[in-house]
Amino acid sequence: MTASSTTTVTPSDVVGQARRRRSFAVISHPDAGKSTLTEALALHARVIAEAGAVHGKAGRQGVVSDWMAMERARGISITSAALQFYYRDAVINLLDTPGHADFSEDTYRVLSAVDSAVMLLDAAKGLEPQTLKLFDVCRHRDIPVLTFVNKWDRPGREALELCDELVERIGLQPMPLTWPVGAAGHFRGVLDLTDGAFVRYQRTAGGATVAPEERIDPARAEAEAGEDWARAREEAELLTASGGQFAPEAFHTATATPVLFGAAVLNFGVRHLLDLLVDLAPQPAPRLDVDGHPRPLDAPFSAFVFKVQTGMDPAHRDQVAFARVCSGVFERGMVVTNASTGRPFATKYAHQVFGQQRSTVDTAYPGDVVGLVNASALRVGDTLHAGRPAVRFPGLPSFAPAHFAVARPADLSRSKQFRKGVDQLASEGVVQILTSDLRGHAAPVFAAVGPMQFEVAAHRLEHEFSAPVRLDRLPYTAVRRLADPAQRPIVDGARRGEVLTRTDGTDLALFEDEMAMRILQRQHPDLALEPLLAEGA
Repeated sequence: MTASSTTTVTPSDVVGQARRRRSFAVISHPDAGKSTLTEALALHARVIAEAGAVHGKAGRQGVVSDWMAMERARGISITSAALQFYYRDAVINLLDTPGHADFSEDTYRVLSAVDSAVMLLDAAKGLEPQTLKLFDVCRHRDIPVLTFVNKWDRPGREALELCDELVERIGLQPMPLTWPVGAAGHFRGVLDLTDGAFVRYQRTAGGATVAPEERIDPARAEAEAGEDWARAREEAELLTASGGQFAPEAFHTATATPVLFGAAVLNFGVRHLLDLLVDLAPQPAPRLDVDGHPRPLDAPFSAFVFKVQTGMDPAHRDQVAFARVCSGVFERGMVVTNASTGRPFATKYAHQVFGQQRSTVDTAYPGDVVGLVNASALRVGDTLHAGRPAVRFPGLPSFAPAHFAVARPADLSRSKQFRKGVDQLASEGVVQILTSDLRGHAAPVFAAVGPMQFEVAAHRLEHEFSAPVRLDRLPYTAVRRLADPAQRPIVDGARRGEVLTRTDGTDLALFEDEMAMRILQRQHPDLALEPLLAEGA
């Protein structure tokens, strides 16, 4: 990762380095413990000395992946975060995603940049609505999923019941690799199904440090854990006998999921998960370009931008574009081409990212995530490449918005800052920005999948651009893409509808309700209205 940019890198070097990479996202319903698990993984990799995931402890800082002021204040993740670190001989690119449904677009973008995902389940709640939506995205993209049943230190459901739910609700065969010894709320350790040993954990103060583990042979486990041990063996054998025997090919083809049990807040079971990711998670593979052709890993450098973020460093307020390397070797200082514009982009400032912390990165390989600083010319979905011929990867679609609000500066003297902030929010995809000749660019319409996106946008405009904003909600609940711009007057002339243009040039026809839209379609049978991408599609 820090080799000199003058070093000659051969194709075999690139492929060899790619094999060391593991790029995955952690997905879950809110409050399932996703950010806590993210930090526990970093703790076990010994890249942080002490976890700060236990909220309410005096003198403790928030989780490393939750760096925004709003995240720390609310105790939830509202933007994705990238963390890169080493474990054993592997380079881990871990992407922590926002669990709240209002930020589904951000999660979708992150899932486009990973090779596998860890699906986190609450032991008491199992598969929750947002978890199901996120899994649907993984299924759509053929992303292999590992399942980590969290919070086994608290009262919860039966382990077999949770595994049955995976089969019944999402059609995914569970393949347990560890099994809990002790019911939920009385967690004594796990049965390691790879060798039959009992792994017993010891608590540490507040779960702030790595939990010591003691491996006990089956005979001693039977004597010391008694009925809990016997039950764990019986349940695990029952599940494996009914089709749950671990099969790597079933995991890689996303038809089955390895299952592990633990308690992230106590750091129980986390090492098993980290080892599994290194040993079994898929390595980077050739990515399909817009023409459906796989881009070889040892082809010249290429990458795609899946996230843009401003405000990570309040002292500089620079813009960072997160790019997943798809092929070749990235060397800091190289001049690449932005396939969207055909213009060159200099990579003088490139960072390896760990939450909000950064360090300069000189080289990166397929599977790595690179933070490109001062990247105001880059937008989400852009492809970067070196040399010829040009390559372009499929762009990232926008979800159908469900909430709309007209945005105006609360202080007209801050109009310039307001416009600059709106442009920034648009480039990051915090909200979709819609405009029209009727409303004018001074009063753009914010469009969002969920209303919390409005809160984030308003907070950032006020605190990062000193441009407090007034948001006036619009009554629209139905949205379609207007396929023929010439038909715009038909919708604009309707009593309960209008057409607004998104920053990507898409014309969106908005209606107060589905009935208003259907009435207009009956009046104009040739009106070309098309559905937009929905969540999970």
